[in-house]
Amino acid sequence: MPSKSERQAARDRVASYHETQQAELVAHVGDAIDRYRAGELNAFDVDQALFQYSRAAKELWKFCNLASIDLAAAMIRDDPAINWWEVGAPKRR
Repeated sequence: MPSKSERQAARDRVASYHETQQAELVAHVGDAIDRYRAGELNAFDVDQALFQYSRAAKELWKFCNLASIDLAAAMIRDDPAINWWEVGAPKRR
């Protein structure tokens, strides 16, 4: 069983990861809105980006909050990076 300091380090790692990944997702939304204002996207394209953001943010939240904190921290440390934006992409038929 991990010590109290190890659990705290794991919580800190997951919290930092969550914040960094959330910022990247928000940047996608900001880009879509900027492109809409520049006339490059229409309102439906922005809506699609917002939908994808919502799905991606939910999956990121589940990863960081529903799994064992020690397991999540180990995955963040050891596994290849997860592209949360792609995780939130609608499934193509």
